[in-house]
Amino acid sequence: MNSLLKFITCGSVDDGKSTLIGHMLYDAKLLFTDQEQALYLDSKIGSRGGAVDYSLLLDGLMAEREQGITIDVAYRYFTTEKRSFIVADTPGHEEYTRNMAVGASFADLAVILVDATHGVLVQTRRHARICAMMGIRHFVFAVNKMDLISYDENRFEKISRDIRRMMSEHDFETMKILPVSATEGDNITQKSSHMLWYRGTSLLTYLENIDIRDSGNEDGFVMPVQRVCRPDHTFRGFQGQIESGLLNIGDEVTTLPSGENAIVNRIIDAGKDVGSSDSGHAVTITLDREVDVSRGCVFVKDFHPHVGSLFTAQLLWMDDTPLVAGKNYHLKLGTRLIPAVVMNINHKVDVNTGNEIPADITYKNEIVECDISVSDKIVFDKFRNIPTLGSLILIDRVTNMTSACGIILRSIQRSDNLTWQKLDITREFRAGQKSQTPVTIWLTGLSGSGKSAVANELEKKMVACGMHTMLLDGDNIRMGLNRNLGFKEADRIENIRRIAEVSKLMNDAGLIVITAFISPYARDRQMARDIIGADSFLEVYLSTPLEECERRDIKGLYKKARRGELSDFTGISSPYEVPRHADVSFDTSSLPLGKCADLIWDTLIRRYPQLRRADTAAE
Repeated sequence: MNSLLKFITCGSVDDGKSTLIGHMLYDAKLLFTDQEQALYLDSKIGSRGGAVDYSLLLDGLMAEREQGITIDVAYRYFTTEKRSFIVADTPGHEEYTRNMAVGASFADLAVILVDATHGVLVQTRRHARICAMMGIRHFVFAVNKMDLISYDENRFEKISRDIRRMMSEHDFETMKILPVSATEGDNITQKSSHMLWYRGTSLLTYLENIDIRDSGNEDGFVMPVQRVCRPDHTFRGFQGQIESGLLNIGDEVTTLPSGENAIVNRIIDAGKDVGSSDSGHAVTITLDREVDVSRGCVFVKDFHPHVGSLFTAQLLWMDDTPLVAGKNYHLKLGTRLIPAVVMNINHKVDVNTGNEIPADITYKNEIVECDISVSDKIVFDKFRNIPTLGSLILIDRVTNMTSACGIILRSIQRSDNLTWQKLDITREFRAGQKSQTPVTIWLTGLSGSGKSAVANELEKKMVACGMHTMLLDGDNIRMGLNRNLGFKEADRIENIRRIAEVSKLMNDAGLIVITAFISPYARDRQMARDIIGADSFLEVYLSTPLEECERRDIKGLYKKARRGELSDFTGISSPYEVPRHADVSFDTSSLPLGKCADLIWDTLIRRYPQLRRADTAAE
């Protein structure tokens, strides 16, 4: 039996999670005197008419006490004679599901409360599913508020049957269902005299005695590299936590994703040289030869994880902004942070039934299965094999908010069969042949801001200087390459991705590319910058006011949008996110076309002095 048990309490709103843990601490005499006195004083102005309100021991935020609900995750540490505990009291409200998921990510066991007066609710099912997704394999269902149903055994048995049906969809090792009253203390630390029909143990007794040791196979050694330690030229060590297996001096380890092998000649654990170390220890190791290792690499021995760039994952979506296919994020897996894109949404998961629901968009608190591609090969595995290499988060690249957490289900094999073909005729050779620096000039702004006109004027100026260019205009591209795309958000993202990839290929051909696209979203423009390369990307923002764009309205699109005939029209029914750090910015309503082109050209030759030769030659 482990000496430490990490568990969470979760369930629907007002199921009594904070009250249950508070009463457990109180009855087990695990409070300091000042905490106990503060509880009595706070209860006098609480919501129970002066009676002791045990939830106040957990609900520390003013908003929590005012509303009588848990908002943030509250961690408590306590020890009994038999065991030490860390408990995370998590919120039940759907709005704070992301907070509950954070608590579940650290726990070995979940105590899920069910209100005896309501039974199993949607949020109960959602929390059970999230706990299972986070790798929790030990469940306790505390059917609370038994005092409000007069300790009815038949009602408890009915709820128990519903719980068993619900849990039949999930993998778990142990499950305990017990009747409790968090307010009155029934079956919390001592057996209740009100429910003689219940023959099981109290909640605290069960938690003290449950064996949560992992029965999985840990023969293989796995250690993600967190840091390369190089204090001086005589020492180069690799630091990280051993996630699985045993490592000895003299063992041969493989570095992934490179696949290089080396022998371990030193293991430093807690500042001391040791002969071996195992799972859970943070160590520094040195190797017998120099290998290419950096943060995010993984050392393995007798273990064969996947190395690739495509996989299928199950996500809990936690962002207010919906998920659609094609969006770009930062992916954090193990010690690796890498750009990633959600290639497609396979389906959503119904939290009630577990059924797969076809979907092309995912909203907050929904569970979804999707395919993810990362920008380079990474080391990963199924979550059930090794959680560290199978659990991930997605981070919004613009706001830095955590958008989703999830687990890897399987590898997509086609990525393993693809290798970038190196060519003898390089980008540098083609650029030198044309005597120019390949760059993409990305014009962005509202419809009618003058992008196409400015792009055309700029290209004429550059061709006059003897440069080799290509102009990609939004309408022209949609009539050919992207004719199969509509104007839904996912289609817009894919439209920009394709343009960025084409621009990069043309840059590789030595051409200077000019694009004219509304590209309203900051994350899509960032995606284009990442694909093309920051050193080859010049962002030009045409800041022409909406009123002027509407006045021009050459295509009559604004009028249609105002009449409701066009949905998701940028500037009217869909937002335009203004670039924060554009390389060039100007308003075409106050400048002639030639001056606009000159502003872009002047910025170009300042950034790429090589282009000045063409400018001088033209003069």
